[in-house]
Amino acid sequence: MPLIVLCSSKSFCSYANYTAVIDSKQYVSNCDGLAGGKTSGFWKVSPCGSMVNWKKHRRKKAGLCGFVMKGSDGFKLSKGKPEIGMSSEEAIVALKSISDPNEAFSSFKAVAELPNLVHTTETCNYMLELLRVHGRVVDMAVVFDLMQNQIVYRNLTTYLTIFKALHVRGGIRQAPFALQRMRMAGFALNGYSYNGLIHLLLQSGHDKEALQVYRRALSEGIKPSLKTYSALMIASEKRRDIDTIMVLLKEMESLGLRPNVYTFTICIRVLGKAGKIDEAYSILKRMDREGCGPDVIAYTVLIDALCNAKEFDKAKEVFMKMNSSSQKPDRVTYITLLDKFGDFGDLDAVREFWVKMEADGYAADVVTFTILVNTLCKAGKIDEAFDTLDNMRKSGISPNLHTYNTIIGGLLRVNRLSEALDLFEGMETLGIKPTAYSYILFIDYYGKSGEPDKALETFEKMKIRGIAPNIVACNASLYSLAEMGRLGEAKDIFNELKKSGLAPDTITYNMMMKCYGKAGQIDEAIRLVAEMMESGCDPDVANVNSLIDSLYKAGRVDEAWAMFCRLKEMRLSPTIVTYNTMLAGLGREGRVQEAVELFESITHPNTITFNTLLDCLCKNNEINMALKLLYEMTKMNCIPDVFTYNTIIYALISEDRVNDALLFFHQMRKMLYPDNVTLYTLLPGVVKDGRIEDAFKITKCYVCEVRNQTHGSFWGDLTEGIVRVAEIDQSILLVERLIFEGLCRNDLVLIPLMKVLCKHKKALDAHELFVKFTNSFGIQPTLETYYILIEGLLDNHLTEMAWNLYKEMKTSGCAPDIFTYNLLLDGLGKSGRVDEIFELYEEMLCRGCKPNTITHNIVISGLVKSNQLESAIDLYYDLISGDFNPTPCTYGPLIDGLLKLGKLDEAKNFLEEMVEYGCKPNCAIYNILINGFGKARDVETACELFERMVKEGIKPDLKSYTILVDCLCLVGEVEDALHYFEELKSTGIDPDSISYNLMINGLGRSRRIEEALSLFKEMQNRGIIPDLYTYNSLILNLGVAGMMEDAGKMYEELLLKGFKPNVFTYNALIRGCSVSRNPDRAYAIYKKMMVGGCSPNTGTFAQLPN
Repeated sequence: MPLIVLCSSKSFCSYANYTAVIDSKQYVSNCDGLAGGKTSGFWKVSPCGSMVNWKKHRRKKAGLCGFVMKGSDGFKLSKGKPEIGMSSEEAIVALKSISDPNEAFSSFKAVAELPNLVHTTETCNYMLELLRVHGRVVDMAVVFDLMQNQIVYRNLTTYLTIFKALHVRGGIRQAPFALQRMRMAGFALNGYSYNGLIHLLLQSGHDKEALQVYRRALSEGIKPSLKTYSALMIASEKRRDIDTIMVLLKEMESLGLRPNVYTFTICIRVLGKAGKIDEAYSILKRMDREGCGPDVIAYTVLIDALCNAKEFDKAKEVFMKMNSSSQKPDRVTYITLLDKFGDFGDLDAVREFWVKMEADGYAADVVTFTILVNTLCKAGKIDEAFDTLDNMRKSGISPNLHTYNTIIGGLLRVNRLSEALDLFEGMETLGIKPTAYSYILFIDYYGKSGEPDKALETFEKMKIRGIAPNIVACNASLYSLAEMGRLGEAKDIFNELKKSGLAPDTITYNMMMKCYGKAGQIDEAIRLVAEMMESGCDPDVANVNSLIDSLYKAGRVDEAWAMFCRLKEMRLSPTIVTYNTMLAGLGREGRVQEAVELFESITHPNTITFNTLLDCLCKNNEINMALKLLYEMTKMNCIPDVFTYNTIIYALISEDRVNDALLFFHQMRKMLYPDNVTLYTLLPGVVKDGRIEDAFKITKCYVCEVRNQTHGSFWGDLTEGIVRVAEIDQSILLVERLIFEGLCRNDLVLIPLMKVLCKHKKALDAHELFVKFTNSFGIQPTLETYYILIEGLLDNHLTEMAWNLYKEMKTSGCAPDIFTYNLLLDGLGKSGRVDEIFELYEEMLCRGCKPNTITHNIVISGLVKSNQLESAIDLYYDLISGDFNPTPCTYGPLIDGLLKLGKLDEAKNFLEEMVEYGCKPNCAIYNILINGFGKARDVETACELFERMVKEGIKPDLKSYTILVDCLCLVGEVEDALHYFEELKSTGIDPDSISYNLMINGLGRSRRIEEALSLFKEMQNRGIIPDLYTYNSLILNLGVAGMMEDAGKMYEELLLKGFKPNVFTYNALIRGCSVSRNPDRAYAIYKKMMVGGCSPNTGTFAQLPN
């Protein structure tokens, strides 16, 4: 029987013999065989007479040998390509030419029995598929066993074909389940198959299933290879699953497998990433102990881990040990050291390693130069960074994009924006095109500087330049919007991101959750969690922390707790940040017991954790418990910081325990420097206690000894805090001492004192203090001081003093600003001094102070109040013919003036004109209109205006409802008034005494006395105290209704409440008596009124019976 050897390797078979039998004719081609061999028929025979050892060459040449096929009339080859040998694809085509699966399987087995021939993966897989189609699972097991015995590679298709035959769905991921069925069907995997299957699972990303297959292999007594253990360890490393790695290490050793350098390096790397530095270091020592010396990679990995853990001294030790060993540092080692020490800001160490690197023969390149530039930038040595850039060029090394981005980042860190922009603009002239990251630097800078508009502008520029925004750019843009709570724009970027095909990551979702939280749309933030999971982006613990914080801030405590409990369900472990967030939320809600219980469940609380609970306890009057916790904190080696002491001091001062607070302050100073907050917290209580000298010494020590920079706002904030708690006289004593001793030489300490005095209508005292500080102590007042005092004097109607101070201000060289002018113009307008308004206005223009919208609004309002409405309207039209943008405050006085003159249509026309000029009417404008039409008894239009306001999305306020109720009651539409009054309460707005009084009066005048009395009772139940108007209204309406006895009781109640009856009270009683035809009692009340010193008015005499 003739034999045919079919080869699928072009390189090997191109010089071999081949024989083909086609249509019973034999064709033999004799070519030069392998070197040193000869041709015998159609077999290739080696010089010693044996056949070529095909199996030996199989490992060297992929798919070397095919198969022999036996047809019914001998061996057959279809469509061969003798010139270059036969590929496996062509061999499969030949195999497919046999229609009978029995015949195909027999031929397949026949080849397998030949001693020097091996099937390929492709031919075996085809045979498996053919048998699967015909349901011959047992024969498939034979093929699989042959593959194992002849060491034919089992690939993904091999296993998937078998899984299909066994009705296992779900792909290779179902391997752990499929193995049981394979065993039952006769597929017995050997060690090579298990190793191969584990690798296939790992390559497919199914790490968990790979571990399950590994466990099954162990249970069957199969020893995985060292390569398999390494692969499993690497997969576990990616998941930061340190426990699994260490278990694998122990198990491989228990099986007699000795870890190699590669295995140990994996352990070092994963322990280092997990922060278990001591364990990682011990691995290195173990390697030395067991004779498995660390290589360059192992040393470098450990150095990297130590640096990441801020163990820089140990990193240097390892570097020295490495230097003294046979494994010398390479370029990667030096780059690691330079990069890590540079990130830490240790410029001296970077320079030291630089010298050693060059001494070891590694010349500086663009990477190392860029690291040095970055280190200099982080150290704030920007000019040196530019010098290094010049040195790079002199050395023939061109700075790359990363170098320029590094310097731009450094410039932005020190707020040298213009230089950063210049460098950015100049990059392209040097042939370096900025990338998304270059733009991200600016987007991030603007975002963190509170300039979201510029951040968005840069984001748009990037897109215009044709640079597709990546997820980092989108996140940087979202950051500033999230901080400012600008939800609309954030949603635009978020939706655009998804449309562009970019998948939002956890940071993106976190930014959006923050935006929704700040906008009060917590439910939308929660919905994002579900969206994340649907899109395959698993929420991380930071997302949940953000949600918990938002829920607590929204007062949704139970939902925050439920979200915390869901962490386990989401396969997330709470971090210390989670616990701190929970504690802060519970503290805000005053749930002290729950906070304490949660704290006790935390295994390793940090300083922030303690501080959060201390804050909770102190703010909920649990100072003694807080002091015990502070003691526990020190016992647990958790060091208190400034915030810790500030919290305790705050609580002690709140309870007036000044001595204890001072004790803690002095204890703190032994270990820590106090900060501004310490003084803001402590000194108000000390001054309040009258201990001015102690307060002065503490301040002096803080300023002089602590060497703390007392920035501009410090003195103002300190004085403001003191004056808020202590008496004004005590505060003044301390401030005078601070100025007299020269600790403070500006007027920042004066401003809070003057604010308090002016607020309490003590503008004269404020003026006296101002004179003392400026004349006696030589303090130079600033514009703010003048403004506060002028405002206070005007509010106290000390107009002449205010104007004299204004003149003094100008004389002293302190130029008034727009706010000062507006203040004085407003004062002139309120007092009707219109001519002087225009004089001051002209002065303002002459001094180069440009009027703003507020200025013009003040002038218009002043004209209206001075009954010069036409002049006000003329001024308005003059202004809008220019670049003036009117506001509701522009239109309010004009509309009000027209309504008071009965020009209702013109007033309404101004409403429409507002809209035309792009000025949206607000609630105040509608209130003016409703009031005007209502007072004109056109309640139908008033109601229409109210409904229009609601339709336009403007929420009516208390004043809106009160005006409408008043107008409706005025025309006797009490039922409608009652409807709006009830609507007021249903909207969540609390009615005040005025709204109740109007409704009670309206009901009384309509003789609906019982309802009026019911509202009177409701009013008191709501905690609203009735005033004299309330009682007068009820007395009048009870009397008119003939219920004089009840009116008399109401009068008695009025007296019991401490109210003094006025003329309207007596008039109401007199009228009631007249209506009840009781003239004697009416005159008796009149007499009582006169004796009580209450002068009658015309209404009194009109009510008295003739």
